[in-house]
Parts: sequence; C-alpha cells; structure tokens
Amino acid sequence: MKEPSTEEWMEIARGFEKYTNFPNCIGAVDGKHIRIIKPLDSGSMFYNYKHFFSTVLLAVCNANYCFICIDVGACGKSNDSTIFKNSTFFKKLTEKSLNIPGPKPVSEIRTTRLPHVIVGDEAFSLSENIMRPYCGKNITKEKRIFNYRLSRARRYIECYFGILVNKWRIFHKPLNVHIEFAQNIIKACCVLYNYVRLRDGYRYEDILFETALDGLSTTTIRPGVRSRNTRDIFADYFMKEGRLPWQDKMI
Repeated sequence: MKEPSTEEWMEIARGFEKYTNFPNCIGAVDGKHIRIIKPLDSGSMFYNYKHFFSTVLLAVCNANYCFICIDVGACGKSNDSTIFKNSTFFKKLTEKSLNIPGPKPVSEIRTTRLPHVIVGDEAFSLSENIMRPYCGKNITKEKRIFNYRLSRARRYIECYFGILVNKWRIFHKPLNVHIEFAQNIIKACCVLYNYVRLRDGYRYEDILFETALDGLSTTTIRPGVRSRNTRDIFADYFMKEGRLPWQDKMI
C-alpha cells in the first residue's frame, strides 16, 4: 500500500465529506483481535482481555471501503493505545511526514483553520490529528450530536472489517499456524481485499455484515487542551452551519 500524496489525502477528505458530512476527515481507524492458536513459548503475551489468544490488525480506511494502511502483528495482550502509538503510521503522523494537507476552514462562515483528522472510537487517545467521541453518559446535546456525526464516519472501518471477514472466512476460526505465517495471511487478505474492492466494487448487502472480530479495549488518557478545543470547534460546527436535518432524531 503506497503512501498517499497530499492530493490523494485531499481526495480522501472530499470522499468523507461527501458521504458522511464530516469535513477535514482523512480516514477512519480501528483495531481488531484476530484469533490465533497460542504460539509456542509465548506465555501470556498473546492472551487478550477477552480471554483468548490473538494478534492485532490495526487499519485505517477511506470512504471507499479501501485500506489506506495496516499494522499487523501486535500481541493481543498489548494495551490499545500502545499498539497504535508503536505503529509506523502513528510515528509518521506525529513526525508530520505523511504528506497530510495543512489545516483549513471547515466552512465559508467559520474561518478557524482546523487540522485534517482521522476518526476512531474510545480506544484511541485524542490528539491533533485523531478525533474520538466524548466520553460519559450524561453529556450535553452538542456532544451527543458530535458523537453521532463522528460515528457516521467511523462506521466505514467497521463495515470494512465485516466485508473482510465475510470474504475471507479463514477469520471465522483461530489461525492454527506459526505466528509469522498468521501475520502474512492477514496481510495477504488485506492486500487482496483492496484489489478485489477496486476491481469488482461492493454490494450494499456486504456492508451490513457484522464482524465477529473483537475490538480493542478503551483508554482514559486525558487529552491536551489544544486537541479538546479542536473537537469542541467541530462539535459547534455540527450544531450550526454544518447541521444535518435529521441529526436530532438520531441521539
């Protein structure tokens, strides 16, 4: 999977804005536990919080149900935020070496320049280029609207995993091979998935398939002030000029 150019990132952002009404979004990220038979002499390193052995597939996708990048091979026992922060993608993201476009306004009315972001769930910590939902049950309407709008963009990665498992049903049972071979199988399936997706497209029914893969555990790392302010600006935009007619009915 080649690294996107600045123009390709902008094209991904246009896709998310068109299909999910989330501006400046350049991807959706999530990680799933891939079941494996316990590797030899591995102790409890691959034993996860769901009480089975696994290796982690971390992925970022676009609004066309295709992979942008993947990270394969983290031990199931590893902490969710640690897996992401140890990935090559995150290191390049923090080093600003991924050709990601600079901040830009999300509307003609709102002149504040906001960074391009990747959306994820509670398993990922909030940062300059990573948006996660607001936590808690008793949150304001504005925050609940933001969470709904973020989930509309994030569902693409959930649908992707569903399509992947439905097409390659080897993931329906634990991979009973050496751990390095298991990782190669996962990588091969991901590359083949992109190839098939671009060649044959997809059926709407495919995206309704619920994956049997387990997600990562959540984290409670406190975000920085700048990241919280960016999220608050997005939330305010979704309540005002970026409001959708039906969003109030969805919370």
